[in-house]
Amino acid sequence: MKKFTKIMSLLLAGTMLLGAAGCGNAATEGENEGSAADSAAVTTVQEGKLIWGTNAAFEPYEYMEGDTVVGIDAEIADAIAAKLGLEAQVENMDFDAIVPAVTSGKVDIGIAGMTVDEKRLKNVNFSDTYVEAGQAIIVKEDSDIKSSADLNGKIVGVQRGTTGDEYVSDEANGVSVASVERYANGPDAAQSLLAGKIDAVVIDNEPAKKIVDNATGLVKLEENLTSEQYAIAVSKENTELLDAINGALKEMQESGELQAILDKYLNK
Repeated sequence: MKKFTKIMSLLLAGTMLLGAAGCGNAATEGENEGSAADSAAVTTVQEGKLIWGTNAAFEPYEYMEGDTVVGIDAEIADAIAAKLGLEAQVENMDFDAIVPAVTSGKVDIGIAGMTVDEKRLKNVNFSDTYVEAGQAIIVKEDSDIKSSADLNGKIVGVQRGTTGDEYVSDEANGVSVASVERYANGPDAAQSLLAGKIDAVVIDNEPAKKIVDNATGLVKLEENLTSEQYAIAVSKENTELLDAINGALKEMQESGELQAILDKYLNK
């Protein structure tokens, strides 16, 4: 079992030299006040690192560029780690393995375009929301499916363990599909759709856009099936880390850094 190590934040140089300077610099003091890097010590799985779990087949949130995981969540993870004085390290895994990885201590946090819901909240805590999202429907261009009502009696593909999976599996949402086919990721489901093995795919809106952009013959319907909030999963046993992450997210929101990351990938 990995040994948990206390990571203590460094004292600011400006604070150390305050007595010698005779008085503090007002601008410097203002910049440093409330910094996530100045928060209380946090506990991480491995000394000096913030290990984050994801499923890197969910563009634009996380995807592979060569051997590197890139995307919105990758940049957010890097920024948070830097603010906490840590090095970000990614662990790529199946989506439905991320929450168990957080609870077992394999990773510190889960960042994977993950929606806050009651089921997950039984096992992990979530940070403050960093983006709004929702579920969408992908079909072939010549499909007779024009809305969620047309999913009734159809074979629908989803990414296993996602809120899209939950949506089409629960008739309380107003859909009664013939069957649900579960895949490791959205692109695999899209390939089955193109091959005629399923009738539609239900997946998060922004990844749906990317799948359609990258595949000829598919379209995304305009209807939004849900309204969701993405956040970062943290162990229920590590409230100090949760507080530090929320502090870092607040800094990123107030400085515009978070919006700049979102705009880079979403507003194209």
